[in-house]
This record gives sequence, C-alpha cells and structure tokens, in this order.
Amino acid sequence: MKVEKLLDRLVVPEGRKISLKRDYDPAWKPAKLDKAEAETMLARGVARLASLQDMLYAQDRWALLVIFQAMDAAGKDGTIKHVMSGLNPQGCDVHSFKAPSVEELDHDYLWRAMRVLPQRGRIGIFNRSYYEEVLVVRVHSEILAGQKMPDKFKDPRRIFERRYEHIRNFERYLWENGILTVKFFLNVSRREQKRRFLERIETPDKNWKFSASDARERVSWGDYMRAYEDCLRETSTSFAPWYVIPADDKPFMRLAVAEVLIHHLKSLKLAYPVVGPEQKKQLSEARKVLESE
Repeated sequence: MKVEKLLDRLVVPEGRKISLKRDYDPAWKPAKLDKAEAETMLARGVARLASLQDMLYAQDRWALLVIFQAMDAAGKDGTIKHVMSGLNPQGCDVHSFKAPSVEELDHDYLWRAMRVLPQRGRIGIFNRSYYEEVLVVRVHSEILAGQKMPDKFKDPRRIFERRYEHIRNFERYLWENGILTVKFFLNVSRREQKRRFLERIETPDKNWKFSASDARERVSWGDYMRAYEDCLRETSTSFAPWYVIPADDKPFMRLAVAEVLIHHLKSLKLAYPVVGPEQKKQLSEARKVLESE
C-alpha cells in the first residue's frame, strides 16, 4: 500500500463524525504484510527519521511534537522505543503525563504541557498529554469536581466543548509558531487488551507492568470509546491531525507510526542551511591553514 493511501485510511478527517468500531479496525493491516517484512521496513524508516531529524536540527526553524494516546496495554512505550530508536537523544525529549501534581493543579490544565514544549530543531514526545483532560476527566467526573477551577466553569454540559476549542486554538498557535503537532491514537481492541493483561499477569518479568486499576478501567470501555470519538472529531485538524493506528498487530503499528512521521517531516521541506560566500571563504581559509600544518 502506498503511503498516501495508508495515511488517508488512518487519518481522522477534520470535522467529520467517526465511529471507531465501524471506521477503524484495530486488527487491520495491509494484505500479505508479515512480521519480518514490517520489521525490515521499520528499520529503513528509523534510518530515514534519523536523517530528517538531523536536518530538522540543522535548519532550526521547526520543532515536532508527537502525541500518543491509548487505552492501557496498547503499546505506547514500545512504539516510542522502537520508532524513535535511531534518533539522536540530544535532540529528543520524552515526557510522560500522569495524574497532575499539587503544583500542576494550581495552574491551568495546559500549563504542564506548555512548559515542556520542544525547542526549534528538536522533537518532543508526549506519552499521554493534555488530552487526558477531555478523556479520563470526562469518563471520571469526580476528577473534574476536584480541580481548582471556578465553579461556574465546571458545567459538564459545556466544559468539554470549551476544552476542545482551547486545544484547537492552542495547536493552531503552535503551528503558526513553527511547532508541528502529530497525534496518534493507538487503537487496541478490548479482546487484545485482555490477552495482553493476562500475559502480564502470567509472565513474572511483566508483572511490574500490570496494575489492578488497569483491569478496573475496562468497565468504562464504552465510555472511553465515546470520549475518544468526540475528541478525535473535534480536534483533528489540518495543522494538528489525529491518526488512528491499528494496535492489535505491534509490528504494523510501529511501521505505520514511522511512516506518518516521515511524511510530515518531509512536508516541512527540511534542508541543511545554505553556506553563503563569506562562510565559503572562511572554510577555504581554514582548509589552507589545516593543510599547511
């Protein structure tokens, strides 16, 4: 499958109502793509990402913000590990967003994300993000009740529509200031999540990955899917698109993420800075000095 067709299949169209169950199959992958071929293609993709990162850093005009959201056990950590394995760590930052701290609760909900945005020339990766404020907070209304906001702005009938608008405006602001935002929802099926949870329980080396709260959240699966559908529809834009990545097959999931990132980095028309006449003269003089030693 050509990359353009792959992207068209995975992207969430701006403003269009979607159904995760109907429109995005968690087990889908291109026909005849096996694990070995996917891993070979990913290795090539990792090398291309490294080359594009080098130009991103040298050009120093754009930054890339990559956001991962998913249900538990969808594979966020593994995807970050495999897809970003070829990047230069000096130009890449990963931030995981868990329950807000006391300090973070004393600020607006975008504050903790704004303070760790990537600098120009760098890649920032958010493992979960400010989108938790329209996902987990929507599913668990008691979290909203505990947030330190004026009560008149906590109306559950309007707050999430306002937050969708905040996020769209925030991401447009980032785009217009040279930060490209690309967002991934790793779409794991409920059945595959159950299989992975059981594997974590049954494998001693994976016991540390499992929390009883993960299993309890499965009761709210339907609520989460509805929250994701609304969130994806309301916040997927041309300047900060959402991609729904089938997550039941890990090799294809990682390959798809890499191809999306390559596509968007190439769209920035990255290039190494052009050396002007004066710099060329300095280089020539430096060469003469070095050769004369």
